[in-house]
Amino acid sequence: MKEDYDIIVVGAGPAGSVAAQNAAAGSDVLLIEKRPEIGAPVRCAEAVPLVETPFVFHTSFEKYVKPDRKWVASEVKGVRATAPDGTIVEVSGEMLGKEEPLGIVLERKLFDRQLAKDAARSGAHVMVRTRATGLILQDGTVRGVKLSRLGEAFDVRAKLVIGADGVESQVGRWAGINTALTLGDIQSCVQYHMQNVELTDNTLDFYFGSAAPSGYAWAFPKGDGAANIGLGVLGSKLRGKRPLAYLDEFVAQRFPGGKPVELVMGACPVSDALPHTVSNGLMLVGDAAHHTDPITGGGIMAALQSGTIAGQVANKAVRKNDASVKVLREYETEWNRSFGKSRKRTYRVKEFVVNLSDDEITRIFHAFAGITAEELNPKGALKRLLRLDPRLLFSLRKLL
Repeated sequence: MKEDYDIIVVGAGPAGSVAAQNAAAGSDVLLIEKRPEIGAPVRCAEAVPLVETPFVFHTSFEKYVKPDRKWVASEVKGVRATAPDGTIVEVSGEMLGKEEPLGIVLERKLFDRQLAKDAARSGAHVMVRTRATGLILQDGTVRGVKLSRLGEAFDVRAKLVIGADGVESQVGRWAGINTALTLGDIQSCVQYHMQNVELTDNTLDFYFGSAAPSGYAWAFPKGDGAANIGLGVLGSKLRGKRPLAYLDEFVAQRFPGGKPVELVMGACPVSDALPHTVSNGLMLVGDAAHHTDPITGGGIMAALQSGTIAGQVANKAVRKNDASVKVLREYETEWNRSFGKSRKRTYRVKEFVVNLSDDEITRIFHAFAGITAEELNPKGALKRLLRLDPRLLFSLRKLL
């Protein structure tokens, strides 16, 4: 291992690996991961979009990664949402006139490892069991990372560091960026991987209401009777009850015959994006930059987007021998252009949705029941809402 690199990427999740792959195209890159194996444990429901469709998927996965059957568990041909009273709203590829799948459910362990392998093939040096313990700072600029590996502490210097170390990023905090989340902006999530689960093939199921306060529950089929069954609850709405208790109640009601074979827990930001994601010698990507979707908590797409942009900007900065904030702000400009503005709108929707009662959620579902493909746009949806239940205008006034 060398003592100097052009770029060090901390964290080998999707954002970190994609950033390392793009940066390694013209720079000397070190990608580190604190865990002994990349991709484990899985803290994700594992679904990603393949097509852009209003109100369902907004960005195509295939813009960034070509799917490989080895890490595709199942295809998604429909999305179904269930209200507290049992009302169902469904969107399918057939309804939208699309023959190709709307999305896929991944095997995240294999997927994450593939991204890290792609980074290595591009020239990045990948090291597992390697933990960042601090940053090397000089005159307010990040100059490298303090590392620990198998009990040995050492410093590695770099022209630029990319923090991809997840929720409430330590790398960001060490550089002076406030990455803390309030309880109202973090989802506490828990998920079983289960066997003997009866689900509609190729359909993602979402459940809303008090079963998962200010969040939602999900059931994603993975083929052959296997599924991811989980839920997320807003931290400010837990009221002394653990997320696992909510999940056990949900499973007992909906999937009493299911057999858990794995349990994972974690947290994801459902906040607005960080106002600052760069400092001198540093960029934050993916969850570390709070780029997850504020409504769904999904982070894979934003990780691929921000990681790609960060890797490309990092290459330019290294070639200029200038990793100052002035140069790195190109990264902020590009991710804002790519998904930042739409994400701000989504955050406003999230702030509206989390305060709805079960009755209000049910009324909204009733308004959308039987929606057509032609109405799957903001104007069409608003017309349907107000036509079927004018009282919703009062609830929607702040959002509008």
